[in-house]
Amino acid sequence: MRKTALIFLAAAAQVCAGLTLTTRQGSPATLYTGCKDPQTVAMTFVESFGPTIFRLHTHSQMTRRNISDIFTSAGGHCTFLLNGADYACIYGATQVNNLKYAFAAGHQLASLTWSHLDLTTLSANDLRTQVSKLDLAMSRIVGAMPTCLVPPFGSFNDTVLAIVGETKPAVVLWDYDGTNGSPSDIEAGYDSQVASAITNMLALNEETTPTTASQVMPHVVNSFVQAGYKLITVAECIGVDAYYNRTTPTNRTVDWHC
Repeated sequence: MRKTALIFLAAAAQVCAGLTLTTRQGSPATLYTGCKDPQTVAMTFVESFGPTIFRLHTHSQMTRRNISDIFTSAGGHCTFLLNGADYACIYGATQVNNLKYAFAAGHQLASLTWSHLDLTTLSANDLRTQVSKLDLAMSRIVGAMPTCLVPPFGSFNDTVLAIVGETKPAVVLWDYDGTNGSPSDIEAGYDSQVASAITNMLALNEETTPTTASQVMPHVVNSFVQAGYKLITVAECIGVDAYYNRTTPTNRTVDWHC
């Protein structure tokens, strides 16, 4: 009864915002830990609405070389893992414009939940809030809610799968961590994977380090493309739709705040 009431309250909040919340019946989210097809690479980027992903300052000059464009230019796509209020507020004007830019380019926007907390430490009610607040922001900004959720720190349990499964079919973990080390170390790690002719990869990357966009990704993307890999989204990697509850983005209101 309590679970039903909480879902009803979440739905009521969405209706008040001019949105409709779709719930799934009975099934926990499926855990995915890698891609299904060979010769595919799904690259994900944490805290992806931060400023360095779209615009880099070099010698005080604003350049348009960014992660989104790197993948677009290579004929591929990537996935940005979003939270609402950890690195910066998702409703900030720059963040909103950047999300719309990546979305329009065909890159996937997936959920890292609202506050980037360990989901296994939260109450059921707080966990639902972490999921639904990010979904609401996504619906307002780009007119779609993400089907894929990556748990912060890779931390999950059966309760997380059950509650995420109320609205989403997929909880996703990476099978390669590209977040640690110097830029040259990270490049060498990816080069080693390419040289070993890995079947496929679902990789985690740290976007907020400026060298990710300015140095590491141009090298890594070129290496995979030259080796014949296809750069795809997480949704393509695991075989699900990227979004649900597609609708028209809304105009900014006083409710757009963190």
